[in-house]
Amino acid sequence: MTSLICTLQDHRDDVNCVAFSGELFATCSGDKTLRIYSCRDFSELAFSPLSGHGYSVHCCCFSSCGQFLASCSTDATTMVWSTVTGEIEAVLEHPGRSPVRTCAISQDSAHLVSGASDGSLALWDFPSKQLRRTGAVNDTTMVACSFSPCSQMFMTGSTYGDLRLWDLDLNQLHAEKNAHDLGVTCCTFAPSILSGGPVVQFRLASCGQDSQLKIWTINRLSSGGCKMQLLHTLTGQTAPVLSCAYSADGQLLVSGSVDKTVTVYDAKNAVLLYTLNQHERYVTACCFSPTSPLIATGSMDKSVNIWRLEDGCSGKSLPEQSALTSSEGRSSAGRSKLLVSDWSEGDVSAWLAEEGLQGLVEIFRANNIDGTELLSLTKETLASELHIESVGLRNKLVRKVEQLKSESVCSGVPDEFLCPITRELMKEPVIAADGYSYERDAIESWINTKNRSSPMTNLPLLTTLLTPNHTLKMAIGRWRTSH
Repeated sequence: MTSLICTLQDHRDDVNCVAFSGELFATCSGDKTLRIYSCRDFSELAFSPLSGHGYSVHCCCFSSCGQFLASCSTDATTMVWSTVTGEIEAVLEHPGRSPVRTCAISQDSAHLVSGASDGSLALWDFPSKQLRRTGAVNDTTMVACSFSPCSQMFMTGSTYGDLRLWDLDLNQLHAEKNAHDLGVTCCTFAPSILSGGPVVQFRLASCGQDSQLKIWTINRLSSGGCKMQLLHTLTGQTAPVLSCAYSADGQLLVSGSVDKTVTVYDAKNAVLLYTLNQHERYVTACCFSPTSPLIATGSMDKSVNIWRLEDGCSGKSLPEQSALTSSEGRSSAGRSKLLVSDWSEGDVSAWLAEEGLQGLVEIFRANNIDGTELLSLTKETLASELHIESVGLRNKLVRKVEQLKSESVCSGVPDEFLCPITRELMKEPVIAADGYSYERDAIESWINTKNRSSPMTNLPLLTTLLTPNHTLKMAIGRWRTSH
């Protein structure tokens, strides 16, 4: 289920592109401006709108850290803006001075690529803003580009209808002719690397004037060659599809069309989940938030809609749970249906009494120990912070807590909800380059201390990029609600 939570109507012309970072949201338009909003409440920042382009702004994208925003325009430039001050950091003039239709920043923020209406490409060193290489495809207009999650390749799409894969030396690794009849309109890599070993696999979505949304698999072979294969053709829209985007975990795919609809698909199974009808004219742009279950869509009706995916983990409790939470402490049966980390201070006090540790109740109450704090207690903290002097009492309590942890793992929690490193229920699951999901803190610590090897395969991780797994987080949220 989806719900419309906000409509932004600040632009005076067609909205051409929308983009999220972790904390900010940006739009660009035919009115020559970009606008930047806070993701907290979608209020416009004080220095917005950004004015500097002389003509229509076609595309915008954030650097991975969110501190920079790139935009490109018919005025033949790509501009880099500071999202802290709103000032122009650099003006990159496209070789040949042709209108620039598309731009993208690599995930490692090392490179920026821009494509123009004469079929030319420019690859820039992003930190220095210096031109590194140029290339071209004759007799076409570059309208789409997307970097692979490893940042070592990028795909372009053109009005000729082809998709072309390039390396950072602007060598063509693969050309998929006639990928979309009448022309490509957008292409985007899924954020995850699906496999390691001798073959590295990626997913790519593309859409075009043929009213189709396609999902491709791209295999990068150890020999350096590439193979591209069509997996699915999605026909949920009845007119040219102008934009498409993956969710941050790669599980969902959204697209916008000339038929004024927005469609959301299960990307893995190629199943249509939702069709959204709210815009009055063509839907030209769409994107997912990387940090929350939000979708943004932009249109030729000059508006931007923000949609929320209702998934059961929005933080709203069921009525029964609300009543339980307000109680001083649950019965043993009621409390056993909750994860220990969800216990209130009252639940902890009731558990202490049941375990014959009544003498600790007042100490725990005074220190506001709830379920999460209980699970983090150690012998050292019991002695130094809670001032429990009895060694026997400290040891007994630690054993009881360890037993709680063990029971939690064995109480029917689906294995895929447990972090492979900690074997605890994940709160912030992320996908690593090996394709497995981990608790963010656990995999970050692992990467920092284990020489970038995979905890599951022991093979080197091709990149340390971690992608939030929103779909898994939603599933865990639904499971927590029902248990």
